[in-house]
Amino acid sequence: MLPASLSSLHSTNVRTSPYLSPLSSSSSLPSPSPSLSLAPSFSHLHHRRLVSFNTVRGNNPLATKAERRGLSVTCASTCEPLKVMISGAPASGKGTQCELIVQKFGLVHISTGDLLRAEVSTGSEIGNKAKEFMNAGQLVPDEIVTAMVTARLSHEDAKTKGWLLDGYPRSFAQAQSLENLKIRPDVYVVLDVPDEILIDRCVGRRLDPETGKIYHLTNFPPETEEIKARLVPRPDDTEEKVKSRLEIYKQNAKAILSTYANITKKIDGNRPKEMVFADIESLLSQAKREKMKKTTAVKPVHEHKSQSNQASSSQDNWKGIPTRLNNIPHSREIRNYFYDDVLQATQRAVNDGRTRLKVEINIPELNPEMDVYRIGTLMELVRVIALSFADDGKRVKVCVQGSMGEGALAGMPLQLAGTRRILEFMDWGDYGAKGTFVEIGSIGANEVDEQDDMFILVAPQNAVGNCIIDDMKAMTDAAGTRPVILINPRLKDLPGSSGIMQTMGRDKRLEYAASFENCYFFRLLYYAGTQYPIMGALR
Repeated sequence: MLPASLSSLHSTNVRTSPYLSPLSSSSSLPSPSPSLSLAPSFSHLHHRRLVSFNTVRGNNPLATKAERRGLSVTCASTCEPLKVMISGAPASGKGTQCELIVQKFGLVHISTGDLLRAEVSTGSEIGNKAKEFMNAGQLVPDEIVTAMVTARLSHEDAKTKGWLLDGYPRSFAQAQSLENLKIRPDVYVVLDVPDEILIDRCVGRRLDPETGKIYHLTNFPPETEEIKARLVPRPDDTEEKVKSRLEIYKQNAKAILSTYANITKKIDGNRPKEMVFADIESLLSQAKREKMKKTTAVKPVHEHKSQSNQASSSQDNWKGIPTRLNNIPHSREIRNYFYDDVLQATQRAVNDGRTRLKVEINIPELNPEMDVYRIGTLMELVRVIALSFADDGKRVKVCVQGSMGEGALAGMPLQLAGTRRILEFMDWGDYGAKGTFVEIGSIGANEVDEQDDMFILVAPQNAVGNCIIDDMKAMTDAAGTRPVILINPRLKDLPGSSGIMQTMGRDKRLEYAASFENCYFFRLLYYAGTQYPIMGALR
């Protein structure tokens, strides 16, 4: 958190550098009162790590971004192993994919069926309890199954190699039990196969009673006539029983969807196993790279320096907050500084698992209360954030509220007029991100699609006579645990069309607006009642 006393952010009598460290002692202005410092709740989001940037950039076109800036990237701690859950209906090919995943990534395969059989055969306390229910023809209670799973996950091999949880959890209660124990996967893979294909796969399956091997009369026929002659159908592979099992699977899958909505990845399982695994391999490799990103820290390249020298060098090289913020239009360098600053904070918050976030930044070009407000700067900021997450494989929906009210009262805030068309016609890059990984939409529950990974709401705000909060709440409820990021929201209550403040449900509206936590906050400080000169900034 940086309560900053900045010398002359507006004047021409500044240092040669266009940036000024807020820790500089050269400021001739009084420091802001302690009452202006931000609450600690902001700091844990934005200053999780200190990143020092060297301003000298190399010219090697093959260098990484960090190398061109004179930086080295080192792993701050041992990277956590991959944690995966996989789900699929009977005959979806889940068992085959589990084998391939284990071979490729070395994860520990944990199946509840195998665990039950192992516990029962060893005569353990949990196994004996489970056996009582199994012998009585009853389902093993959730608490027993969860106890077995958590016990297996605590083994050293699962901790060091990572794990693949197969077919569990199967109910909302089981999923919540794992959540309460802080057991959560990096990816929840769902194999998606049409019902008619699943039924055909099950009905056509045959068992070799001598070897226990499973065949399919069409897709995987036996090697010899001798084997074919002894094959028998499995007793639960009749069409009626398969349909019943499919319905049970669908009910269970729907029940746990809300728990893992933001990490669920559907894979088309109606293809050859090699093609299915190619998609899964790509998905898990991506998840592994993202985990490595979370545990990396950026340090200056001069590793031979002492720690005190490194700390001093980091402070000297950090560019600080840009000066000349009253120069309008802002330079491209100043805009890029803030785009990057906001992006880093937002990425950290999302990677930390936070789902209801807001960005508040009021530099002159992004402050609608000033006559130099530029809608293009807001759109560029939104584009930078959306494309960055799209580059990581996320499907991002950028949402702008539409016209509110009816008849003569229909309309939208002036600040947002034309923003939807600007977004539609902006340059979204050469690789076709818009329409694939980035979609443009409105605010409301009907805008939430199953394939969306996250949502960016552009300056949502109430207008006189109309309130956007009801539409926002419906949308966030539909989004579940997927991240929703508000960019410069203005959600204070406004008078109704009659000029009287809306009091019905006001507490609930204000409570909902406050439920979004700041991942980035930047506010310029002026003398009371003025917007000139700039006296400092809160970041």
